[in-house]
Amino acid sequence: MDEKKRILVIDDDAGILTSLELLLRMAGYEVTVETQANQLMPHLARQSYDLVLMDMNFQQDTTSGKEGLQLLTELKKFDDCLPAVAMTGWGSVDIIVNAMRAGAADFIQKPWDNERLLSIVQQQIELSRARRRGNCLREENKLLRLAQHDDVGSEWVVRSPSMKQLLALVQAVAETDTSILILGENGTGKSLLARYIHQLSSRRENSLVEVNMGCINEHLFESEMFGHVKGAFTDARENRIGRFELADKGTLFLDEIANLPLSQQVKLLRVLEERQFERVGSSRTQKTNCRIIAATNADLDAAVSNGAFRQDLLYRLNVIQLHLPPLRERQEDLVILANRFLARYARKYHKPIASLSVSAINGLHGYHWPGNIREMSHLIERAVLLCGTDCIALEDLCLPRDALHQTACVAKPDEQQNTEMLTLAAIERSLLLKRLQQYQGNAVKAAGSLGLSRSAFYRRLDKLKIRHE
Repeated sequence: MDEKKRILVIDDDAGILTSLELLLRMAGYEVTVETQANQLMPHLARQSYDLVLMDMNFQQDTTSGKEGLQLLTELKKFDDCLPAVAMTGWGSVDIIVNAMRAGAADFIQKPWDNERLLSIVQQQIELSRARRRGNCLREENKLLRLAQHDDVGSEWVVRSPSMKQLLALVQAVAETDTSILILGENGTGKSLLARYIHQLSSRRENSLVEVNMGCINEHLFESEMFGHVKGAFTDARENRIGRFELADKGTLFLDEIANLPLSQQVKLLRVLEERQFERVGSSRTQKTNCRIIAATNADLDAAVSNGAFRQDLLYRLNVIQLHLPPLRERQEDLVILANRFLARYARKYHKPIASLSVSAINGLHGYHWPGNIREMSHLIERAVLLCGTDCIALEDLCLPRDALHQTACVAKPDEQQNTEMLTLAAIERSLLLKRLQQYQGNAVKAAGSLGLSRSAFYRRLDKLKIRHE
């Protein structure tokens, strides 16, 4: 999804910071400025950035660039894909070479040329985002291949009937070139599903180009989607390739399609119908051969009725419709998903957290998940950070008060009466014994029913002194 690009600028000269902040903000960037070199890592920990523009010399040393080199090393250890552009008023060859070796993506010498600086910033952000998308696609492709086996790391869980039905349909239509419309609430994984379809398709070796339709400036729509030639308008200093051309022979993913204004819908419809377009400022017609996948969380039928969305465009997009179910309708998948996020964040933060407590599991089932999978990911990440033991408890999840009320309703009334005076350990012991009995002593199946790995299940048996042959 296209978001406003964020830049962190670090320089101990307040005048430099003011000039850069004004220049970058006028170019449409969101800018944070900092004078202290030792504040780089705190900034990166609090906020994600698309680029760091940093001085190489600070208070300790104004000529060697050693502080800047140290910062570059720390930055690359934190996020190797985050581009850093180095700046210095002392343009020696040694500093430039050392900065590039330390991981700088490019170099700016003070005083800078505004156009060159903006060009470097734009280029490095685009390259960085392309690298991240590539890394993300490679990782998700690995995860998706494991989805049917419920391996740790995959976010595609197919135990719930609704997801099994959806993935069966996806596999049936992925190899075709037909247009697909993905519907679902925010956070259900529509973008991830679009990437999955692309990876299953015959176009997998070509580009998947993603566009957030609600973020495109109405006046730049044709330039963004179809490209432009040099001199087509005031700021068209060079030829630009549009999204349709980039996605040729691949897949074009139009996210948040319901946010597209009517004035732009008619332009999009023409390309979908005729499969051809012209760059802005050019009379040469170009053909496009890309597969269209669109997604939205809106009710497009209602939008058509209200006159906010063209019916003919909907027909073009809606050849195959896929509906991603909300997380609250995937009860069979909740614990497995939560354990996979738990494993991911426990590794990320180097915390020895192995499992979810019974109370936490009940909390997951009792919550209504308005933010769906995205919310669960954030919730589990926070719980991992807050948890002080090897087992996440209900209080670590920090669920809203209404969720705790719903959790209390998960158990049947007679079960509540029988367990309300028991300790948590006693309740957990009783649950484990019942599951072992239910699965005739099969620990693997009992562990799976609770969303636990086999090793985590056995650790709980040992902790609660439950003998098992």
